[in-house]
Amino acid sequence: MICTFKKKLAKVLCGVLVFAQLGTMQAFARPDWPSDTGIEAEAGAVMDVDTGTMLFGQNSHVEYYPASITKILTALVVLEHADLSDTVTYSDKAMNSVEVDSGNKLSLVAGDTMTVEDCLYALLLASVNQAANALAEHVAGSIPDFVDMMNAKISELGCTESHFANPSGLNNDDQVVTAFDMTKIAAAAYSNPKLLEISSAKSWKVGPTTNNPDGASVRNEHRLVITEDTSSEYYCPEAVAGKTGYLLKAGNTLVTYGEKDGRRVVSVILKGSPRQYFIDGKSLLQFGLNRFQNVDIAENETRYVTGEDQVDVNGTSYAPSDLAIQAGKKITLPKDATFADAELSLGAVPDGAPEGTVGVLNYTYNERKIGSAYLMTKAGAEALAAAEAAGGAETTAAEETSEESTDAADPSADDESTEAETETMGEAVVTTAAGDADNASNQAGSNDVKTGFPAKILLIVIGILAAAVLIGGGIWFMIQNNRKEAEAEALRREKRRQRLVAEGGDAEAEFNRLLEEKRKRNEERRKR
Repeated sequence: MICTFKKKLAKVLCGVLVFAQLGTMQAFARPDWPSDTGIEAEAGAVMDVDTGTMLFGQNSHVEYYPASITKILTALVVLEHADLSDTVTYSDKAMNSVEVDSGNKLSLVAGDTMTVEDCLYALLLASVNQAANALAEHVAGSIPDFVDMMNAKISELGCTESHFANPSGLNNDDQVVTAFDMTKIAAAAYSNPKLLEISSAKSWKVGPTTNNPDGASVRNEHRLVITEDTSSEYYCPEAVAGKTGYLLKAGNTLVTYGEKDGRRVVSVILKGSPRQYFIDGKSLLQFGLNRFQNVDIAENETRYVTGEDQVDVNGTSYAPSDLAIQAGKKITLPKDATFADAELSLGAVPDGAPEGTVGVLNYTYNERKIGSAYLMTKAGAEALAAAEAAGGAETTAAEETSEESTDAADPSADDESTEAETETMGEAVVTTAAGDADNASNQAGSNDVKTGFPAKILLIVIGILAAAVLIGGGIWFMIQNNRKEAEAEALRREKRRQRLVAEGGDAEAEFNRLLEEKRKRNEERRKR
């Protein structure tokens, strides 16, 4: 009887373990986030421009000197505050506020004039330092005032780890950036159509100057952008635009913007080495474009916007038919992942959100922010789509996502990156696993559950609870079954004893002797 009990209990426990293992396997079935870039530079990062997702980072929160990639920010500020046809005059200060050995590639002299457009081509293609100074004076009146505008701009972009002291990138101990911040700057810059057009040009002819009365040509120095030889190690058809930089203290720096299959990414290399920094830039760019995919949120998300039951969104009840998801917003996932692998949390309405916004859908993947979209009334979503189509609206959901994204594998910022990754736009009030539509209305309507339990942890907890219930139930069943068998055995013995008593005293004595021997054998078995 005891052996039978042990066998049955073992079967129950085996079944429970198999069930728990299956639940754990399901929880961890989500593909890992890629991180194998193999770059040799000290620092680097790559970011998806459209979702703000940081795809990879290496020492990306460590400060480095940027050198001439500074000029990307300079150009962005100029384009936001000056007309391309404006005339820029090169002052004595603009000509002389450079290092002695920094060069004068266009043989400019004080008093030379150019259009803003020509200055920008000289700035971004040939990295002319005097052009940076002249543009700064034209826009702000002085170089220091323009530097203030540069720092205000990066603050607007959510850059908290960088600071600029001049518009050219020449040596200054107060001029530092992180790869993390530089991806944000580059993403904003290459989202400006004119800046992208200039930076992607292979060459440009500027107008006449004192020493070049017929004008002069400037050529793009970014090898990944200009190389057309398919056998070259620098051949990178995905590279569209970018900027190089070099200082003895900065090493080689590089920013590259690339496109493929409708996706846009920017890569940043800091403290690279000659020649290799182009290879590193190419590796990061192709890593970002080839190892990930963007998935449309509105086309895949069903929660809050489907079903018949009312849903509670940040304390207000709505019919799903009255809600819509902001069009055109996407999340970035590993190539072999699905939309269902992402995790969703609902955030409160942020300041400056479009009219009709009722919440923000924030998506994460293994605690990494991968994109967001506004949850809106249908009327609000339609108005926003119309305004965006007309070029009259500027949305910020994806931009705010980029401010809080972080590294794929950044050993320099383990504690810091965890905090950055788990922040969301507004206070998160509910977390569910994306793609699970079961009881969606009830899950979406919970306004009391705080974010903090990813789907994989929830599945593990459920598995453990289920295992505990099954084990407890199995033990209870075995005890009850054992008790019934013992009672039945006792009843059989009592009937046999009564039969022997009826047959005579000797038979009863023999029965008691046999029963005592059986008890002793059972005790010896238990001791063994």
